[in-house]
Amino acid sequence: MDAVVVRNLSKSFGKGANRRDALKNVSLQIPAGSMAALIGPDGAGKTTLLRLLAGILTPHAREIRVLEHPLPKEASALQNQIGYMPQRFGLYEDLTVQENLDLFASLHGIAPRMREVRFAELLTMMALGPFRQRLAGQLSGGMKQKLGLACTLIHPPQLLLLDEASVGVDPISRRELWSIIHQQVISQKVTVLLSTAYMDEAERCDHVILLQEGEILAQGNPAQLAAPLQGHAFVLENIPTASRNLQSQIARLPGVVDTVIQGDGLRIVMQQPDPPILQGDLAGYGTPRAVPARLEDAFVSLLCNRTPRHPIPLPSRQATTQDDAAVVEVKDLYRYFGAFAAVKNVSFSVRKGEIFGLLGANGAGKSTTFRMLCGLLPSSSGTLRVAGVDLRTATAAARARIGYVSQKFSLYGSLSVQQNLSFFAAAYGLGNQRKKDRMAWALEELELKDYTTMNAGELPLGYKQRLALACALMHEPSILFLDEPTSGVDPLARREFWARVNALAEGGTTCLVTTHFMEEAEYCDHLVLMSLGEILAQGTPSEIKEKVRSKDHPKPSMEDAFISLIEEHEQVSRRAS
Repeated sequence: MDAVVVRNLSKSFGKGANRRDALKNVSLQIPAGSMAALIGPDGAGKTTLLRLLAGILTPHAREIRVLEHPLPKEASALQNQIGYMPQRFGLYEDLTVQENLDLFASLHGIAPRMREVRFAELLTMMALGPFRQRLAGQLSGGMKQKLGLACTLIHPPQLLLLDEASVGVDPISRRELWSIIHQQVISQKVTVLLSTAYMDEAERCDHVILLQEGEILAQGNPAQLAAPLQGHAFVLENIPTASRNLQSQIARLPGVVDTVIQGDGLRIVMQQPDPPILQGDLAGYGTPRAVPARLEDAFVSLLCNRTPRHPIPLPSRQATTQDDAAVVEVKDLYRYFGAFAAVKNVSFSVRKGEIFGLLGANGAGKSTTFRMLCGLLPSSSGTLRVAGVDLRTATAAARARIGYVSQKFSLYGSLSVQQNLSFFAAAYGLGNQRKKDRMAWALEELELKDYTTMNAGELPLGYKQRLALACALMHEPSILFLDEPTSGVDPLARREFWARVNALAEGGTTCLVTTHFMEEAEYCDHLVLMSLGEILAQGTPSEIKEKVRSKDHPKPSMEDAFISLIEEHEQVSRRAS
């Protein structure tokens, strides 16, 4: 039996000249008890499809059957048979974990006598039992997502619809969420349809649907989608630490579809089943080795064939090499919130032109550290120097030299792209001609010309990210802070973003970044790994991975190192307390 049947489904928004097709003749079937993934770039129609299946939106004719109920005719009959977790799940942050569960139980009409058993089951499943009386707003990002999933599962559903359920959470929390979801499929025979920006999550599903501009480009199991790329994927191994420089060169070779840093090497995908020809200075790096294709290779290849990528412009300023001059110095840094130490005895330095990564689980203190470095939050004690300025005495002078892209989209949603650029140019004190030049630069080089008059709040996520970066770069800062800038963004948009960051670093801009995508950590020259407010490891990506290398695990990934080091540290901390 199929849990979901969709035939020739279309959906549009707006009227006349403003009409936009969100879905075009979409057809699919999802067998009961299976897991299916929706993947695609921002604005592809994934959220629209999930909302139609949840009965929130009304389709334009054609057929939708969910659990054998035709929609929209029998939408009300479905409400206690499906669970829908949107991208921004509506937790009430001023209510406790227990009060949120009570509220959602009431909304689903669960009798009081039945609630405690269900609550205990869910709290145990989510490992939230000790936090019943904690305010939802005081939970870490991963714990909020688990509470959101618990509220979605209050009434055991037959179909679970998840829209980017793991966005913004660290690898440990993401693994825990996946374990819970998989458990529902195995033990409760729940059918799951999820949208995700993580290709490794989609590869765990039985069926994958790739959407672009409202149309299905491809669908099938992960192996079927990757099959056309078999023989097209190669890895160039044992690359020096400056692998992003080599990546840029190889990306421009004829026939190359994709290059991405993978561990200590480069993964290369070709248009034809032949390895790239490395000549001249590149010949010394050896011969790329053929490797099995994966779903992400198919994702990038299919989308690039449909919409060719444009090369990222190189920086206008003269490229400089890294030197030993520390442009960010942190020593013995502490930050307290009441009696709670969010950051404890943190020390590190960042050199000019370096890409510096700050990693850690949700609640580890990364964003708090970032906010102190940007002058947005005072430290409790310690030394903070940015661009030669002491942040404890000259915050305004330091801010003039830095750019900041925040974890959450923080531009003005009711202003257009051009108005946002104009506002930030004025806020940074740019004169009329320089303001005009920088706005023209931003629209051209970040490919925002087609969105000039669109309100920022209506932009697809990838373009919001571009606009946020453009605003942060209006005054050409020497230091750029990027707080989880690619959270929820598809693989293609992440590649474009990192190409821009790499070009900035090559041009002499110092970049500090936090991220939950462990493959992005490989782009960093230096990493600091935080846990429970303190540093537990720092060094190059290779040095961090070396800490967990063993006979049983000779080639650990960055995610392996992240999970192993943090879990060990948290266990030691619990025993000590």
